[in-house]
Amino acid sequence: MNYRYSNISSSISFGGPLTPRIKFIILTCIIVFVMQALGGGLGGPVTRLLSLTPAHILEQHFVWQLFTYIFLHADVFHLMINMLILFMFGCEIERCWGSKLFWRYFVITGIGAGICVFLVNLFSPLGYYYPTLGASGAIYGVLTAYGLTFPRRIIYVMLLFPLPAKYAVMIFGAISFLSSISGSSSGISHTAHLGGMLVGYLYLKGGYSRRSYTINSWVEFIKNLYQEYKFQQAKKKFTIHLKEDSKDTDDNQKIH
Repeated sequence: MNYRYSNISSSISFGGPLTPRIKFIILTCIIVFVMQALGGGLGGPVTRLLSLTPAHILEQHFVWQLFTYIFLHADVFHLMINMLILFMFGCEIERCWGSKLFWRYFVITGIGAGICVFLVNLFSPLGYYYPTLGASGAIYGVLTAYGLTFPRRIIYVMLLFPLPAKYAVMIFGAISFLSSISGSSSGISHTAHLGGMLVGYLYLKGGYSRRSYTINSWVEFIKNLYQEYKFQQAKKKFTIHLKEDSKDTDDNQKIH
């Protein structure tokens, strides 16, 4: 996987021919969106089963949601803008890396972004029951890869301002970061955006792209995360129980 420096500096590209994995992702998102619409929309069973909701993962063991949330979308505009950005930047990355490595990167950044959302929302009274859906986390990972692979490639931000890809990606990340700390209530998961960028950057810069990953390794990671959470919960209950027993003993001693 070559993500390093590219000398291409000023050519303008709009994605080029549709590549195999990008085509698969777009078709899957469209099919799932139709299933959502036919199944009751955001309040239907498809969205409930496949969107990322911490309460469902912990209480009902819907662990697959850390992956399936990527292919769900809130409305037609959400779907169209995500698929357009994926097409514009993802096709060139897939042609550069190859379909297998691109797909692995997309899945890892998508799941990584989902884990970030899960951890952040885990301690939020509202976020614990709030569903997250959309491919944005993985797409921001793709944007990060684009900035690292083609740092000098010119991107027209808002179709007006020409910037090298590396600076444009930094601006996208800064916008998500500032929006996340400002408490924006737009319904956009800035945590997923930042999580996808962070996981993508660490994955590429840390040399993890040269390692072998399997579905079993991700399942094992998620399983260990869940077991650690259950252990902490049991430890907390045990501590409370000990305190109550100690208090009852003290009270009995006082009565006698």
